[in-house]
Amino acid sequence: MTKQHPITPPPELVQQWASEWMRSEAALPVCRVSRDNFMAARAAEWGADTELEACCEWLSGCGCESYGRELRAARRPKPPSLKEQALEALGPEPLPETGPTGDTILNKSSIERHHHIRRALEALPDD
Repeated sequence: MTKQHPITPPPELVQQWASEWMRSEAALPVCRVSRDNFMAARAAEWGADTELEACCEWLSGCGCESYGRELRAARRPKPPSLKEQALEALGPEPLPETGPTGDTILNKSSIERHHHIRRALEALPDD
């Protein structure tokens, strides 16, 4: 009698991954990833996610639900939203430039444009 490890993916999920690999190979033949590597990556992701969820459930059962949420947030951070990416790309408020003689050059239109774009981005919801 063989004992299956508790984090062994079910056969249906393995079949789903195999189908995904077949579709990805058909769609992107240039980006060839071996079936073994594809399946190993999917299994590793699934196993890590399964273990994380088990840990979070255990913490919740011990009355430490907030620790479970913090653990999940730390181990599976959400990628930055499009809004966050745009604000990061925009950067801080532009500073006045210094001319060749050391005089301060205020490019008001550039500063105002930057300010309006930043205000518009900040007004968007944090989806």
